[in-house]
Amino acid sequence: MIKNYFKIAWRNLWNNKGYSALNIGGLALGMAAAILILLWIQNEVSFDMFHSKKDRLYIAANQAVFNGELNTWFSTPKPLGPALQAEFPEIVRISRYSSMGPVLMTVGDKKLKGNGIFVDSAFLQMFDFPLIQGNANNVLTNTTNVVITQSLAKRLFGNEDAIGKTIRLDTIDLATVSGVMADMPGNTRFRQAEFFMPWAYMEKLGMSDNFWGNNSVSTYIELTPGASIDDVNKKIRDITIRHSDGREDNEVFLYALPNWWLYTKFVNGKMAGGRIDMVQAFLFVAAFVLLIACINFMNLSTARSEKRAKEVGVRKVAGAYRHSLIGQFLCESVLIAFIGGVLALGIVWLSLPAFGELVDRRLFIDFASPIFWVSFLSFILLTGTLAGSYPAFFLSSFQPVKVLKGTFKRVNAAFNPRKVLVVTQFTVAIALVVSTIVIQRQVQHGKDRENGYSQNNLVYIFEEGLVAKNSTLIKNELLNSGVAESVTRTSAPLTEGWSNSWAFSWQGKRPDDKTVFDRFCADDHIVKTAGLTLVAGRDFDLSTYPTDSLGIILSESAAKAMGFEDPIGQPIQDNGKDWHVIGVIKDFILRSPFEPIPPMVIEGAAGWFNAMHIKFNPALTTSEALSRTEAIFKRYNPEFPFEYSFVDEAYRQKFEETQTYGTLAALFTFITIAISCLGLFALAAYMAENRTKEIGVRKVLGASVFSIAKLLSKEFVILVLIACLVAFPFSYWFMDRYFLHMYTYRAPISWGIFVLTGTGALVLALATVSSQAIKAALANPVDSLRDE
Repeated sequence: MIKNYFKIAWRNLWNNKGYSALNIGGLALGMAAAILILLWIQNEVSFDMFHSKKDRLYIAANQAVFNGELNTWFSTPKPLGPALQAEFPEIVRISRYSSMGPVLMTVGDKKLKGNGIFVDSAFLQMFDFPLIQGNANNVLTNTTNVVITQSLAKRLFGNEDAIGKTIRLDTIDLATVSGVMADMPGNTRFRQAEFFMPWAYMEKLGMSDNFWGNNSVSTYIELTPGASIDDVNKKIRDITIRHSDGREDNEVFLYALPNWWLYTKFVNGKMAGGRIDMVQAFLFVAAFVLLIACINFMNLSTARSEKRAKEVGVRKVAGAYRHSLIGQFLCESVLIAFIGGVLALGIVWLSLPAFGELVDRRLFIDFASPIFWVSFLSFILLTGTLAGSYPAFFLSSFQPVKVLKGTFKRVNAAFNPRKVLVVTQFTVAIALVVSTIVIQRQVQHGKDRENGYSQNNLVYIFEEGLVAKNSTLIKNELLNSGVAESVTRTSAPLTEGWSNSWAFSWQGKRPDDKTVFDRFCADDHIVKTAGLTLVAGRDFDLSTYPTDSLGIILSESAAKAMGFEDPIGQPIQDNGKDWHVIGVIKDFILRSPFEPIPPMVIEGAAGWFNAMHIKFNPALTTSEALSRTEAIFKRYNPEFPFEYSFVDEAYRQKFEETQTYGTLAALFTFITIAISCLGLFALAAYMAENRTKEIGVRKVLGASVFSIAKLLSKEFVILVLIACLVAFPFSYWFMDRYFLHMYTYRAPISWGIFVLTGTGALVLALATVSSQAIKAALANPVDSLRDE
């Protein structure tokens, strides 16, 4: 019987190719969109979930009260890990984790950059990053051992065996390859790592310290089997307080691996979401898009009810039971879903590289996995059953007597299921349009915010190799040759905040004041180079004022936070040094354009430096300025490639994640609207077909084409207005709950968004149904009334 159902279903599809193409195409498009979203969601929720010890792995975190609010952060002091392992038997292994950044690696004449990480020797025993060569128990035991990924080994040594080979690091030291591991998977927080070096090498370079107030590394913990995390957290809570003799009052706790990626946001000490919010939001989107595709199938199926009604009537007269008819129609919908699913899989396969690049993930379909095929076939069966359920019960409910007399249904009722389906479709489509506009406005809101400095002709170059040693010579040549208007060394790029502190001291500071200040360092002419706005005092000028090496420039909010009425000359203590204020600048955006600007302290030349900012001479073309700058750097730092970043491009990158969400929302909104219009077109065709005689009577009685077209279109306008009334409050709640709450500095959801969206929906609906309405209005009434 099932075989017969599918034969009949195939015959119906083949005999109605246009209808079948619309139905299959709409369903395939919706299924493809849902599969793409589900692949991204699967990647997000699988982050670091492949480790065999995932139930025993934790990251150390801190909590402390700052000005009445409990703050949480995941950077820790370097001595924390060893102290935890030494003092608590429940902690079997620890590994600290600190980025080396891009490191120049030289093998013979070959030079390339690799992203390196300092870790403790137990790291590869804790985490399942399989070694192709080497033993995880000892590959990181020697100070100059290095473990490299398979792709890095290929780039450095070609097809040669890398084990035992020597690599020169930054022209300073030699490292010996002790292990080769598989490339990092795309679904791990460590995916940027290309090689690992022992923590002992970091200590050899003098980059480690035992200061309990310097929270600068990640500390990972492996507990013994059966250890109670609640008991461990109670025991370790005061370890920082004890080891710092009370100078640091933050408490330590361990945070479980399953939460590392998705649940990273804390509010007043309580976990309050994170990436999980966007995962949930797009899970909604996937469900909605698939629902829209299923509704479209229902509408297209029921729109053909006039043609299928007599078939049902004849079958019932011939003795067919209703359940057999339901089975036949469900088989037909499952067949359509199967064909649509195959097409959807093809669409996904073709679009997956571009989609993966858009979301910055290595997404793939494991065609060799039985789990995938079981899931895919279940997905098809679920979609086919869901899409075909209403048409099956609807079509099989026709009464033979009414069907064969042609009076089986009234389609112009004030309420019927098809109208509800269309309202549902447009509700989702309108909500997605509103969401897309809100995201784009949020991005623009951040871009329109005054950043507080000038980005034009401003580049930064990291101080690698001999740049720091020759910085004075480089600066002088850049200025004297006319390449640059101004040059300054800084602790970090102007677009990034690498340090903050609550340990500053000043006259009049309250004992309970724990204001967190962004800490930045610069030498000469930071104000001039960056185009900052000076409010009081002056810029750093070491040639005129040698004491500026211990000078400080405060932002306006920092001066306010310190309570200074006249900041110039005020003494400030930090890092065991006595500083003095020489200037005050307007606040500028160092971190996120979507968050409040923290108070900032810019320390002078006695600080530390990692980058050089160069303000190019505007009289030179960009290419000429870069060419001449490269020549100067090559002269003083010949071993390293010349690499630079424009500050304006780096600033634009702050919007990339939000813009990605906007692009995704726009993409799936377009798909939803396209499918919704197909459903609306189907309902318009259905209503026009079933009101043929009414239209004929009206025309005979003198109704104009315009009045008939208006009559048919009016109902759809009402449906769209109802969809707007439902979608507007839902979309407001949805965006406030799952998107805007991530930003402190955010664009309001104005009434204009709803007006624009509602107007657009009405115009689109009228454009969709107008062809059917006008066609019905222009039909010859003689043809429709001939059999009366």
